[in-house]
Amino acid sequence: QLQLVESGGGLVQPGGSLRLSCATSGFTLRSTAIGWFRQAPGKEREGVSCITISRRSSSTEFADSVKGRFTISGDVAENTVYLQMNSLKPEDTAVYYCAADRSSLPGTCTIEYDKGRYANWGQGTQVTVSS
Repeated sequence: QLQLVESGGGLVQPGGSLRLSCATSGFTLRSTAIGWFRQAPGKEREGVSCITISRRSSSTEFADSVKGRFTISGDVAENTVYLQMNSLKPEDTAVYYCAADRSSLPGTCTIEYDKGRYANWGQGTQVTVSS
């Protein structure tokens, strides 16, 4: 049974950092792209970052709004994907979700919010950036 569980959210001041974790089970990270998405109140869900991991390397993608501030990584042995968020801004406030795309081609991932592609989701974790 596929499961994704997010953790690591919380309240942080502007300029601060958080690391979100997406613990997965029921599949191997080497065969599945993992995306991070977020949804702020009154706004549509948007893609933040994604990663696909092969034996030799990993491929990543980031939304323009987080490039240079967020990084994504994966630990295949732990079946966990991490989203390191630095230099956080109030506009980063949202519920963050991770999702699995088991139809991704090797070496590719997308941050496009496509429920047909990203069929499995976690429950979300709240990130609030405020002074």
